Amino acid sequence: MRGQVVVAGEAAGELLVSMEPLSFWGGYDSRTGEIIDRRHPLSGQIATGRVLALPNTIGSSTTTAVLLEAIRAGTAPAAILTIGVDSFLALASVVSNEMYGRSIPLVALEPEQFQVLLTGTKANIGANGGVQVH
Repeated sequence: MRGQVVVAGEAAGELLVSMEPLSFWGGYDSRTGEIIDRRHPLSGQIATGRVLALPNTIGSSTTTAVLLEAIRAGTAPAAILTIGVDSFLALASVVSNEMYGRSIPLVALEPEQFQVLLTGTKANIGANGGVQVH
């Protein structure tokens, strides 16, 4: 499948998928990469190095701040897949590239594409927005 490239890059990893949005403020521990919102379906899961698939985020610029810190700390997902463009996630990746010389790929999928993603399967993200799931 191919999505819209929001932040270009290549990555590979195990998918961690939720059909529920996530607030990174109070929902993601940038020190450990753990999803800490105890009401979220992914609570207790570690997103570090995985391809995190969320329909979108909840909140505002705090998402950017938490993800930016996770990228700096090395606890961020390898890539993020969303439904549509999430500007707060994109901003964190772009600013991280400027500040730390690293970013994480962000690809926006159509809802039908997003629905086929399954936690635990492997995903390869291409610089052109291609997403191979196997």
